Amino acid sequence: MHKEEHEVSVLGAPHSTILPRSTMINIQSETSMPDHIVWSLFNTIFLNWCCLGFIAFAYSVKSRDRKMVGDVTGAQAYASTTKCLNILALIVGILMTIGFILLLVFGSVAIYHIMLQIIQEKQRY
Repeated sequence: MHKEEHEVSVLGAPHSTILPRSTMINIQSETSMPDHIVWSLFNTIFLNWCCLGFIAFAYSVKSRDRKMVGDVTGAQAYASTTKCLNILALIVGILMTIGFILLLVFGSVAIYHIMLQIIQEKQRY
């Protein structure tokens, strides 16, 4: 290989034939818009009284889809609905869980007292 051919292969084509090119990169500023999908998933798995967690999860998926398409207004609307549903699911879930625990405790105490009365009445006869 000749010295000139080696220089051309290493350096590329002569500088006069290379046209200056410009590259433009458009970076869209991604607004941090939460879709509350993790919160919805938590409510779906653990606090799904009245299926509010599942409905919130469906709306959060819709919000994420709208965000991926670029529909910011639709994504914000779905995210707002998701947030309200998650708050409602959390409050209802906590109240229903506390109510269930209280019902279990007071119910078992009431059953204990009823059984104790039945045993005492049988001992009298």
